[in-house]
Amino acid sequence: MVNTQNSNSENDRGQVGIGTLIVFIAMVLVAAIAAGVLINTAGSLQSQASDTGTETQQAVANQIEVVHAYGDTDGEDTVNDLHLVVKKSAGSDVIDMESMTLQYTSESTAETLEYGDADGDGEFGTAGLADTEEDGTALTDTSDRIEISIGITGTFDGDEELNSGDSATIELVDQSGAKFSYGVTVPATFGGDVVEV
Repeated sequence: MVNTQNSNSENDRGQVGIGTLIVFIAMVLVAAIAAGVLINTAGSLQSQASDTGTETQQAVANQIEVVHAYGDTDGEDTVNDLHLVVKKSAGSDVIDMESMTLQYTSESTAETLEYGDADGDGEFGTAGLADTEEDGTALTDTSDRIEISIGITGTFDGDEELNSGDSATIELVDQSGAKFSYGVTVPATFGGDVVEV
């Protein structure tokens, strides 16, 4: 006589084992999909954080220093042109003058200037000094010196001029977004065609 009770018990155990295997495979698949999503998200976040860190580092490290500043008076009582001699700070990347913008702000004018001809409307010009490239389009070494020229009369809309005692602020913004501000103050008395500002 066949023991049917034993046979049913073995079948039940086999079904439970297959069910457990199916659940295990499903859990492995879900875990694999979740791991894939997490790895993809982590990679995206790492790339974004790296880009942000690089941009922030450039904005902090890329600095321009004004070595000397003077204005042309042409023998009159007003400054007609401004000249800033600049260099890059230690640790800065190459600073592209053609990508730079200047924000000029005085009591009567606020205007953004772009690279071009110093006599052009809304533009500033550059020239290399000493051993720097003649057209002065880039600061590649800390020994480089570039003269930035801003034509006060003719560069701005309206009759902008800097008289005795007047002041203005020039903010230089390079290609990485790093900013440097320089304050210009015209002396009360002029002693010739050129004055320090």
